[in-house]
Amino acid sequence: MKYLNSTKGIVLLEDGTVFYGRSAGLKGTSTGEICFNTGMTGYQEIYTDPSYLGQIITCTTSHIGNYGIEDSEVESDSVKINGLICKKFSQVYSRTMADDSLQNYFEKHNIVAISDIDTRALVRHIRNKGAMNVVISSEIEDLEKLKKILSNTPSMDGLELSSKVSTREAYVLGDVNSSLKVAVIDFGTKRNILKCLTDRDCFLKVFPMNTCLDEINAWGADGIMLSNGPGDPSSMSHNIELIKTFVDSGIPIFGICLGHQLLGLSYGLKTTKMHTGHRGINHPVKNLLTTKGEITSQNHGFVVDMDSANQHDDIEITHVHLNDGSLAGMRHKSKPVFSVQYHPESSPGPHDSRYLFDNFVQLMKSHKN
Repeated sequence: MKYLNSTKGIVLLEDGTVFYGRSAGLKGTSTGEICFNTGMTGYQEIYTDPSYLGQIITCTTSHIGNYGIEDSEVESDSVKINGLICKKFSQVYSRTMADDSLQNYFEKHNIVAISDIDTRALVRHIRNKGAMNVVISSEIEDLEKLKKILSNTPSMDGLELSSKVSTREAYVLGDVNSSLKVAVIDFGTKRNILKCLTDRDCFLKVFPMNTCLDEINAWGADGIMLSNGPGDPSSMSHNIELIKTFVDSGIPIFGICLGHQLLGLSYGLKTTKMHTGHRGINHPVKNLLTTKGEITSQNHGFVVDMDSANQHDDIEITHVHLNDGSLAGMRHKSKPVFSVQYHPESSPGPHDSRYLFDNFVQLMKSHKN
């Protein structure tokens, strides 16, 4: 049986706070913005979500790796997190359908992890002090060297990252004989978003993030999906201008997470960086149109400013996060455009919000007729 490396692991936060643990995953050093996810399951889907690019994730559940890795349960082509911090990192796994261990998976994808950390204390610290950069290492013990490495790590505030995960070439997905054609603008899309569309008789063409309206119209799209993705939306001025042309064209648009934030900026709304962000699979959201509650999967560190949305004559707020009252969904009053801050494709997580894909399909059908 292969056991964890006994090498010491160090977690050094930007404010000077230090935690000591043990090496897991690849032995090495990594930096990024620290965040935490409260989900009890779905770690593989989380780690392969492109929205996590540039971040080192702390998992609050006690055991990570205990059900292994299954090759099909991914949201992209590789692990996208910059690193992992956890309490217990399991080398063995009990699920019979698993293809490999998390340790081997991390070594394959060059992911540094630090285990045996008091994650309760760490998360309390982040909640009090807010998001900040962090360096983790299982090869360097000199704190001064680590501080120097950390000082060269860019802040997430103002950082554009979608260009690192967006497709370089357009590609198609689904049945060419489907009743609807959807252009997906890839800012770092999750595969399950694409599946939720193809399952609803949509033929997709996934376009690079800087695709213009003329190219979308030339393909004959019935609607546009603006995907999730990493980084600060306010740094993406070129994409905001492109999205303005999408909205003005009158084509149906559905935005998720970063796509939602970029839509907000294209309307002239503001986005703000959150204190710690929302990351988990049990976030309560109220649909103001139906008055129903939804348990949602979320992963974001930026949010559309509620006050700027309330002051805009053409924007209707449709969903509100019940924990903190932040804006969770909106729609344009005169255009066939709507968006949500959370992840209705819900993997990992519940399926309460899958109806949004049905709404998008119905919107495209109505507009087409």
